[in-house]
Amino acid sequence: MKMTKVVPFAMSALLIGGAVAAPTASANEGEAVVTNATDNNEQNPQVQPIFIKITGTIENVEKREDSTYYTVKEDENTNVFVVNDDTLVYDNTGKEVKLQKGDKVTAYTYANKPMLMIYPPQYNPEVIIVETKEMGTVEVDFFNKELVNTDNTLKLNVGKETEILSLSGKKVKAEDLAEQHLLVFYTITTMSIPAQTPPSKVVVLDTIAQEPGEADPSKAAVQEIINNDFYDVEGTKMVPLRLIAEELGFKVESTGKGAIISKGALSYTITRGQKEYGYNKALRYFKVAPALLEPTKTYVPVEFVEELMK
Repeated sequence: MKMTKVVPFAMSALLIGGAVAAPTASANEGEAVVTNATDNNEQNPQVQPIFIKITGTIENVEKREDSTYYTVKEDENTNVFVVNDDTLVYDNTGKEVKLQKGDKVTAYTYANKPMLMIYPPQYNPEVIIVETKEMGTVEVDFFNKELVNTDNTLKLNVGKETEILSLSGKKVKAEDLAEQHLLVFYTITTMSIPAQTPPSKVVVLDTIAQEPGEADPSKAAVQEIINNDFYDVEGTKMVPLRLIAEELGFKVESTGKGAIISKGALSYTITRGQKEYGYNKALRYFKVAPALLEPTKTYVPVEFVEELMK
């Protein structure tokens, strides 16, 4: 492998840009972990939940400043949902509703989101569904290029009658739904595997993009890292994974052969020496495999930074 350590002498233009999105996936579902099957000591793939799903009946409502606190009980379990203007609240048919005392609800929140260590547990859910007697089913999950969810149980057949929205408010089309975390409302499915449905409504769980001209200090810091710490490997610019990922707010966990980096519902599993890497439940590929080019420092192609900053 041809490898050259490059000493930069001038600042280069930032090659990447964009805002980090906060998309979602099915409660009780997980993220793919890429492993080296030829290594006898390699552990079995781990499945980590992307979303926590909490159910119960609202027993108390308390307004505090800019948020409303809903105490929810199911059997002996008590939880508190902290709800603000950013929380999506629908009934199981896809209709926007207001939460009320006595509602039976299901909340979805990122498993990686920080929680206050208090009792009863408090959650800041992204989505709350009010269960009604009307016909309607809800799925919160990551859908691949074929619009199939992570456990291969549901495929979306989006038609002209499907209402398509996004959390950020930007306009989205059917072709924008692939490889996204979606909130899906539907009523009927086929008996096939996976079951297929024409959804009545789909909401892309993205985040509001940064306003034009608004400064992003992390971009400048990332560019500084790229400018001062990179190698040229087979014509590809390789940059330090941990330094850049942590600068962008990702949590980095070493696996001994690489790392799992995560932020909200996003998770990437990277293995040194392998071009394929895990993106939630999907597989993607580097042009050049990540490598330990300096002691304790894994380097990846600079194009991967663009993906982290989308």
